[in-house]
Amino acid sequence: MYEQFQEIIQNPLSSLFIISNLIIIESLLSVDNAAVLATMVMDLPKEQRQKALRYGIFGAYLFRGLCLLFATFLIQIWWLKPLGGVYLLFLAFNYFRGKSTPKKEDDLLDKKQHWLYRVTLGWMNQFWATVALVEVMDLAFSIDNVFAVVAFTENIVLIWVGVFIGILAMRFVAQWFVQLMGRYPFLEPAAFLVIGFLGLKLFLSVYEHFRPNDAFSAFIGSHSADWATSVITVLIFIVPIITSNLFNVPRKTNT
Repeated sequence: MYEQFQEIIQNPLSSLFIISNLIIIESLLSVDNAAVLATMVMDLPKEQRQKALRYGIFGAYLFRGLCLLFATFLIQIWWLKPLGGVYLLFLAFNYFRGKSTPKKEDDLLDKKQHWLYRVTLGWMNQFWATVALVEVMDLAFSIDNVFAVVAFTENIVLIWVGVFIGILAMRFVAQWFVQLMGRYPFLEPAAFLVIGFLGLKLFLSVYEHFRPNDAFSAFIGSHSADWATSVITVLIFIVPIITSNLFNVPRKTNT
């Protein structure tokens, strides 16, 4: 732990850049997560919706806290990193595949078709069955975020900071990002493009494990790779915003 604090002190600019990226990624993912959870409670009576979402926020805090411990093991067990990379690549692929497939408005999330909701509805009422599904989604979202954070750095202190930022983002930053994404709708696909890129970086740890003395392996595990990852992710977000403001490509809304 002391060595990792020293690493942050010796590379303050790189650490600040990584944390800045984590704020962006965690906030954008939190917006997407919040949208899914809000959709899940819409069929509840109005007086029960906020109560179910409060349970959801509590579950998100709890699972992200547990994922802090998971992250500690994640950086020590080599095969978990490429496995997480495949998972992130699947998330990105699934998102872009969904974008290219026409779908009905209510196809975004049909909780009544989810096996857990159908099972729990058999011995719970609608409210608690919804809460159970919300908590499962919270766990899945927490795993998404931790894998994304680990792709940036193996410094456990920075990982903890990143996950903690994700908790704060759900409460304080998400609403601002909703407005930002309303003006720049291309930020959502940009976020999933970044997720795919981070998944690829995690997957490349297979090469690092089996060819530890290779020059490319040395680069993958270096501060230079962390720095390059941070720069690329920032550019994926910043460049389209700049071109959108200058040339309206990609298009932004006028609201």
